[in-house]
Amino acid sequence: MKDWLDPRSNMAEARSMQDWLDSYGESHQNPLNKKIHWVAVPLIFLTIVGLLWSIPVPEVMAVNEWVNFATIMLIPVFIFYARLSLPLTIGMTLWCLSCYAMCNLYGSITDIPLWQSSLVIFVLAWIGQFYGHKVEGEKPSFFEDIQYLMIGPAWLMSFIYDKLGIKY
Repeated sequence: MKDWLDPRSNMAEARSMQDWLDSYGESHQNPLNKKIHWVAVPLIFLTIVGLLWSIPVPEVMAVNEWVNFATIMLIPVFIFYARLSLPLTIGMTLWCLSCYAMCNLYGSITDIPLWQSSLVIFVLAWIGQFYGHKVEGEKPSFFEDIQYLMIGPAWLMSFIYDKLGIKY
């Protein structure tokens, strides 16, 4: 497996966003698997943000409620998408901000800790993902390359962009 930060790897230059999306789509043809992905992928992304949001922040970093480990993780996510597609970077940034807003509001609607809900939903969503791939008859793409974990959300965003007529 090649690392996208490894300067010896030309994978980042060799593959466009469309190449990544097409390759990801090859193992996502079954209609049930696609439907599962439309639910599970956003939930997995949201719950990762929720889990990161829940990690206590050292006092030195605690400038306000928005500065936390979830916010810090936006930086490599932003870099990953920005090197492939500016329009999809904008869409994914908006999705990240929506996830942050949901995490920020979470405490005002329930007493269940965010990390607990995030962990349960994360596990259930992954069970759904693996079931979808069992139905598909294909193993998840990230078994081939871990970067596909970032392509999954962009793959869904690309369908939204297609419906809206936005080029990516």
